[in-house]
Amino acid sequence: MRALLRGIPLVALALALFLVLPVSVSAAPAPAPAPADLPPYSPAYQPQGTDERGLWMWADEDERELRDSKFVINDPALQSYVASVLCRAVGQDRCRGVRIYLVRVAAFNANMSPNGTMQVWSGLLLRVRSEAELAAILGHEFAHFELRHSLAGFRKARTMTDIAAWTAVLGQYGATVQQAAIGSIYQFSREQEKQADLLSLKYAIQSPFSAQAAAHVWQRLMDEADATALGRKQRSRRYERVTFFSTHPTPLDRATYLADLSADAAAKPEGAESYSAALAKWLPEFLSDQLKLNDFGGTEYLLSSLAGEHWTAPLLFARAELYRQRGNPRDLVAAADFYRSALAADPELAEGWRGLGLCLMRDRQQAEGAAALKNYIRLRPQAADISMLQTMTGE
Repeated sequence: MRALLRGIPLVALALALFLVLPVSVSAAPAPAPAPADLPPYSPAYQPQGTDERGLWMWADEDERELRDSKFVINDPALQSYVASVLCRAVGQDRCRGVRIYLVRVAAFNANMSPNGTMQVWSGLLLRVRSEAELAAILGHEFAHFELRHSLAGFRKARTMTDIAAWTAVLGQYGATVQQAAIGSIYQFSREQEKQADLLSLKYAIQSPFSAQAAAHVWQRLMDEADATALGRKQRSRRYERVTFFSTHPTPLDRATYLADLSADAAAKPEGAESYSAALAKWLPEFLSDQLKLNDFGGTEYLLSSLAGEHWTAPLLFARAELYRQRGNPRDLVAAADFYRSALAADPELAEGWRGLGLCLMRDRQQAEGAAALKNYIRLRPQAADISMLQTMTGE
């Protein structure tokens, strides 16, 4: 190591150390408890200076493209409901200028642009269990917005890009300084995440929702990731340390400090039943998207978590589809049982009859399979696959 350092020019070494030393490569310690008072708030943000005006122009163009995207969920009732959760979480004055877009993507994500555009992905809606949990995530994204993290990240990235370009004059030592510059960008992003966590916790404490909800979300996300890893014969990553290029605290670190900081907060309603009712219309569609991810372990965990002790017809149907799609010999037996349970709960579930029929046909139970498919044809006489299914049933 000494030999390596001896050959680096002093200016390059000084710059590299300046950039590298703030970067922690181990799990970050829990931040200090958040004070109860929210910071002063200006109801109407206006871009200030060249950097922020340019950033808003980019965000406006992104919003125009998003508005016309085929992935946007055009459901005014669901959109209004999600907006109401955000407003109750952060306050009416804060949420007034936010424009929410629900996007049909089967992954856990939400984000907010500096011009007030918030995206909420359907994979997130599928995974949270209550209004309180949704409020915690939306509050976190709004905290990024209120703290102007996009602008800070933009300026930081531009500075680091300038440094990375300057390293060309350092010859063989340029890579050392360039790596340090890139690492500094990511370290700064981790600090932003913690700041947003703390501010969103302040929102929760002053909102009608439970402040403990955020920790519950992260705990389940770790469990789902473990189930995915097990299904793919990979190792769990929940206990990993923060890596050099990680932009977020580890899920375990985040779940731990959020649980600790919210432990003494007053108990408040979760809003699980009202959330389930608001999502009911879209639940089958979101489950269908999840099945397309080819993630047997994670999806099985997710379905079991959603069901708890009460398996509804849509959840039973999705579980049956999951096993039928994998298609191992024992899976077909399990799938048929799940289809039958779903149909016992909802005999008019046409897709359940279709799935059961195909499953039984594949398992060489021709007569029972044909009878199930005929029920599907009766319930869906205009379906696109009717001709194929009629051939299978001998009609």
